[in-house]
Amino acid sequence: MLTDHDYDSAIKLCRDIAAAVETPRFYRERKREVDHSRRFLENHPISRHCLTIIGNNDTPYGHGLSHAMDVAIDAGAIILIDGNDMADRGPLDLLMHHAHIAGILHDIRRSHPDHAREGARAADAILKGIGMAQHERTAIKRAIENHEAFKPVRSLGNPHDQLLSDALYDADKFRWGPDNFTTMLWDIIIPRNVPLSKVMNRFPDGLAGIRKIRKTFRSETGKAYGPDFIDKGLLIGESLYRDMKTQLDCSGCR
Repeated sequence: MLTDHDYDSAIKLCRDIAAAVETPRFYRERKREVDHSRRFLENHPISRHCLTIIGNNDTPYGHGLSHAMDVAIDAGAIILIDGNDMADRGPLDLLMHHAHIAGILHDIRRSHPDHAREGARAADAILKGIGMAQHERTAIKRAIENHEAFKPVRSLGNPHDQLLSDALYDADKFRWGPDNFTTMLWDIIIPRNVPLSKVMNRFPDGLAGIRKIRKTFRSETGKAYGPDFIDKGLLIGESLYRDMKTQLDCSGCR
């Protein structure tokens, strides 16, 4: 049986469930673009500098360095995929770099009530401080402003800026799949010492929110692969909810 703060056992249960679920199609079918995006990010001095900033400023609500890395790499991969179909491809490596920076910095104000807008301002100040050109900062800032779910979306006139914004949103919402249960849930509740029974009470609403995300993906790649992330996350989440209710003294759970 689980107790309210037996996080290790709950995490093991979750990861055992997740191990039986197939890897999202995106990572199997788009491995080349994901690997290229990762290598480019890891070798770029500005990206490494921004990662250092995030590493020193993790919030108590999770969404720290690991989350930022995953969002940045996947956003860069989306740029590579969808950018190839643009009439004006432009310098895709530069646009991918902007996606990396936006991904790394998008949650830098995660604990703020208006975290997207405040994060955009903080990111702009950081990038201004390292000498990035204003038009580049503006594109990254607008993408970060646009990344929050269930909020009004600002349409951008420039197709490159629009792709950057859409790629950031979709890569961030890919995390609402398996990552939501294998890492993000625990990063949020453990530092705050949230009892597992309280987590169980919120689980149905959380699963309902994830289902709503399924139809919100914006880029062509996000629309093609995002629902698969969500479906796999729901499979894990629904199994975890059922098993934890069985193993937890959860008489008051919904």
